[in-house]
Amino acid sequence: MADTAKDQEYEIVSPPSDLRSKVRELTPREAKKFDPVKAAEAALGRLSQHFGNWMDNETKALMSAWGEIQSEGMSEETLAKLYQAAHNIKGQALTLGFPLVGRVAASFCHLIETVPTPEKLPLTLTERYVEAIRAMVIEGAKDEANKTGVELLDTLENVTTEFLAQFPPKDNEG
Repeated sequence: MADTAKDQEYEIVSPPSDLRSKVRELTPREAKKFDPVKAAEAALGRLSQHFGNWMDNETKALMSAWGEIQSEGMSEETLAKLYQAAHNIKGQALTLGFPLVGRVAASFCHLIETVPTPEKLPLTLTERYVEAIRAMVIEGAKDEANKTGVELLDTLENVTTEFLAQFPPKDNEG
């Protein structure tokens, strides 16, 4: 018979500080004037001057993971680092003002997720993705206005689709 909560020992952990003491409560008058969306946009505006640096750092992490694969070879561990770096870029690119780079990273993640084993991942195509992301960040290819970036994305997506056609879809039932 499975243990129930009553049968198990447990400990209640209280946070070290009450966060309510860190926040000032607005007066009813202030609350009427407060626009949370406007406040968030203003905060984002203040942070936006750092977005390029943050994207550079994410790109450096991707390049480092790629360098590890080049020196140590492709393995579950090195591929996981590369995937994590690409996934971070995919997740942060839109917020950091690089939606086109995010789409390239998303396509790269799809490639890595779909290939059945690390050995099947084509190194040449992998390198093309890494270099495309690096170049697009350096050149500031942020959105659809950058025709070269869009063409590069289209080419990578087409090559990826053709390559992945050789692998049958994973059966999720079973």
